[in-house]
Amino acid sequence: MNTFSLNVTSLPPVSGNKPESAIIMCHGFGGDGKDISFLAQGWRRHLPSSIFLCPDAPEVCPINPSGYQWFDLSSNQEDVLLAKSLIAEKKLSFFIEEIKKEYQLPSEKIALVGFSQGCMISIQTAMKLKEKIACLIGYSGKIINKKNIIENISSRPKIFLMHGDQDTIVPASHLLEAKEFFLQQNIKIKVKLFKNCEHKIPVEGSSLGLDFLRKNLS
Repeated sequence: MNTFSLNVTSLPPVSGNKPESAIIMCHGFGGDGKDISFLAQGWRRHLPSSIFLCPDAPEVCPINPSGYQWFDLSSNQEDVLLAKSLIAEKKLSFFIEEIKKEYQLPSEKIALVGFSQGCMISIQTAMKLKEKIACLIGYSGKIINKKNIIENISSRPKIFLMHGDQDTIVPASHLLEAKEFFLQQNIKIKVKLFKNCEHKIPVEGSSLGLDFLRKNLS
């Protein structure tokens, strides 16, 4: 049993061999690794040499004590949110390094996938890693703090962000803001807005995500 700094739901490669790549999946606010591992279940057979790792976020969620949060959302103040997200970012970065070491994988064989708050922390973390990962897929999220990223960008992974146009939890306007931001930073980005879709990952989003992973991890 591997002991990592975060509790993790792990789905080993379908091939039965040593992993050739790792896909780290970050759940949303109040969820857990098991939640988002359902997405991995549908992807596994198409990525037979990949290990899927779905960590629980580091903090118990006060609103849903059976779930977890990457950082506290009780304050709307930008500086407070940033400070809390930076703690989570450090923990996720450390977890990524543990995975690379455990499975002897280079950064270009690592992908990050995040939903909602998991998307937010994945974006912030991926842009600031010293070594560029293969790619980042974000569903229904946003950039936590643009200034912080501009001041600390150290890598530019390939990015695919997706969002439902009827999302009332994290408005779809954040997708357009993120697209604009990344283009200004000369970072390649793909985006997809789903019609009549709320705060969730639709079937089309799952298949587009899988295609993007296969393309960037092969």
